[in-house]
Amino acid sequence: MSAIPYTIRRSPRARHARILVAPEGIEVVVPRRFPLREVEPFVAEKRRWIERTLRRMRESESVLPAARLHDGGEVPYLGERLGLSVRVEPGRARAHVAPRGAVLQVAIGQPGRDALRVALERWYRRRARIEIGVRLDAATAGAGSRYSSLQIRGQRTRWASCSSSGAMSFNWRLLLAPAEVVDYIVEHEVAHLEVQDHSARFWALVASRCPDSRRHESWLRRHGHALRL
Repeated sequence: MSAIPYTIRRSPRARHARILVAPEGIEVVVPRRFPLREVEPFVAEKRRWIERTLRRMRESESVLPAARLHDGGEVPYLGERLGLSVRVEPGRARAHVAPRGAVLQVAIGQPGRDALRVALERWYRRRARIEIGVRLDAATAGAGSRYSSLQIRGQRTRWASCSSSGAMSFNWRLLLAPAEVVDYIVEHEVAHLEVQDHSARFWALVASRCPDSRRHESWLRRHGHALRL
């Protein structure tokens, strides 16, 4: 596996070994007592999947360029690209992010990608509550249904959920996707207010409200891994 370097991280919460593939590298997460001698065979077994995932990531970069977190960089927002104007103000306790046309003006207390990423994530979370809330209200009104609550989360692998009580949860990273994909996810979850499973009846209901649902679902499967700061 010398052609595909990876790092190893022990996690007290891990129950099984797993591989995380990201643009910045490959990480193997193993339980605390997992024998290190078994890591390389495990990675070798998953080599084809790793290569396939890396290839898919490269293809996604042409469709959805990665965020560039620095002054003069840019980030995706509902299918558009917002420029970044970053100002470091030593001593500032709380970061400030304000949109000015097609530019996000950001003030942070210390330099670095991590500080900028944290500030932007907080802004995206606030915006997600607004953007998704408006869409959710419109979709439920059109469907003649109601939801009980809305939460914005940052799950690693889940885009949204709808409980049997009508509690809605959406991932803030959806705002990194095109607006029509967000619209689809909202309609998908609103349909779950009527049909909790993924039966043929459910998909027919989604298609009736979002005719391009299959295309949007396919886009998320292919490029969802790239929706990150």
